[in-house]
Amino acid sequence: MKKYYLYAGITVLIWATLATVVKLVLTDIPNFQALSISSAFAFVFLLILNIINGSIKEMKHYRPRDYLTMAGLGFLGLFVYSALYYYGIGILGSQEACILNYLWPIMIVFFACIILKEKITIRKIIAMLLSFAGIVVLTLGGQDTASGNRLFGIAACVIAAVCYGLFSVLNKKHQLNQNITMMWIWLTTAVCSLVPGLLFETWQPIRGVQWIGLLWLGVVVNAVAYLLWAIALKGAADSAKIANLAYLVPFLSIILSAVILHESITVNAVIALVLIVGGILLQSIHFNTNS
Repeated sequence: MKKYYLYAGITVLIWATLATVVKLVLTDIPNFQALSISSAFAFVFLLILNIINGSIKEMKHYRPRDYLTMAGLGFLGLFVYSALYYYGIGILGSQEACILNYLWPIMIVFFACIILKEKITIRKIIAMLLSFAGIVVLTLGGQDTASGNRLFGIAACVIAAVCYGLFSVLNKKHQLNQNITMMWIWLTTAVCSLVPGLLFETWQPIRGVQWIGLLWLGVVVNAVAYLLWAIALKGAADSAKIANLAYLVPFLSIILSAVILHESITVNAVIALVLIVGGILLQSIHFNTNS
């Protein structure tokens, strides 16, 4: 069990860097360019990994419908999600975008009730209301820190969380090899972001430090972190305890944004974080009492 907690802890530390690194990289690089290149890095890394561990051989047994399913999951869960999240980070402070992003566990609860027919309870409803109250609080503050239309940035992050929550539930419904699925998903994301990037953006030359940022996003955040997280959840005797560690990400992200980006930690951000994570933990407590 210590090994799986270690994997989950490493994942949490990596994910906490996402908003800050994206904010730094997107200073000079267009959104779709950054997303396409980092997703391509993730695909290549997972392709090599699947060749080494032999998982690539399973692909010959997949039907065309399986590939379409993985492509659809990639389009919804990581292309649309990442594109909206990157856009939101570009407009909002990284701490605010990260806080809003952590509505996705509540979105998982919501879609699990609809798609997987899980039971709707009063506790689940209260948990969702708490998290949505966090959005309201965050909307009321920080107008001076936004670099564009603040409401558009908030809407993008919220819709991104909805997409990732729906993706997570649909991915759970389809029992496919996660190593192959994630590889195909990142390939889909790379291709889908390449098309609008070439059509609507003016791609910029990438300097040395920016390559490091894109490699970090692609290989470490996208490929390694997701893989370690999947291993931790699969191997742990109590998945809920592992999953609870994810709620440390927005706290750590706020600290990183304050230290590296010199963003001030606002009262609204702290209150919103408490409400959103409080709603998530309330749902988690409900889950644990029934497991």
